[in-house]
Amino acid sequence: MGRRRPSEPSGPGVTMASMRVAVIDVGSNTARLLVADVTAGGRVSAVLERRERLGLGAEIAESGGLCARTVDTVARVAGRYAGLARSQGAERTRAIVTAPGRQGRSPGALVRSLAGATGVAVSVLSAEEEGRLSYDGALARAGRLAVGRVAVVDVGGGSTEIVVGDAGRGPAWVASIDLGSIRLTSRFLRGDPPRAGRLRKAHDAVRSEMARLAPPRPDIAFATGGSARAAARLVGEPFTSADLERAIEALSARPSGKVARSAGVHPVRAASLLGGLLLLAEAARALDRPLVLARGGVREGAALALARTELTAAA
Repeated sequence: MGRRRPSEPSGPGVTMASMRVAVIDVGSNTARLLVADVTAGGRVSAVLERRERLGLGAEIAESGGLCARTVDTVARVAGRYAGLARSQGAERTRAIVTAPGRQGRSPGALVRSLAGATGVAVSVLSAEEEGRLSYDGALARAGRLAVGRVAVVDVGGGSTEIVVGDAGRGPAWVASIDLGSIRLTSRFLRGDPPRAGRLRKAHDAVRSEMARLAPPRPDIAFATGGSARAAARLVGEPFTSADLERAIEALSARPSGKVARSAGVHPVRAASLLGGLLLLAEAARALDRPLVLARGGVREGAALALARTELTAAA
């Protein structure tokens, strides 16, 4: 069993145990590391965060899979992250793979390389698992905003998850569509900037996918992920579907270099930002709520899950 360290008091004369864990997250756009202290009460406090842009989703969309060189690069990055986690005193470390583990040819090669490079357990998350962890992670950092019925929208590069649940009881409704910002861009939004007809087709595709869903209307809705962070920088928060539609109209005629500067994002992210905004706009419309930027997501949720069993036993 891992070491226990005292955390902040939860009441007069009461201390709460915490556990330091690490999550290596391999997604469609980036690989990220979170080292965090997690309390038995569900508080997640970041100790160290790192990220490296790898563009796996774009390669899968372009060629149908990852080449051996890319797999080796991802493994080297993850191995370095595992070393950083050990140096920071992480008691447990887990690697998670989201859409790149579900899409494309032979994702097993990626998982095997990650396991060998890190020496830790590697999990390919299903869309439902990703949504549930994103929900838990968003609520862990939401504080007093998370009350009543809460929704979390997670727009990734390869897929989009919408989760609705009760703040005190967890997820109750989970849905996913197999479109993320990169996947949508690859299918419909080629060109820099894309032509108006392609933008309309992308919009129609998102609306068609979202029309299949009937999420319960929440009291508050959070959005997590890189597209959500860019949206908040562009239009402020909370942001409505109308806010996002105006941003889409303004950005749709600009090349990605100008979008990168105006949105304060990496040029690679800028290339798929229109797709991300389209997905967020339709999610906000489906939920009939403006979206608040979440301060946590899938990594925080995975950190909670990693620490929960031992902390609950020790409580």
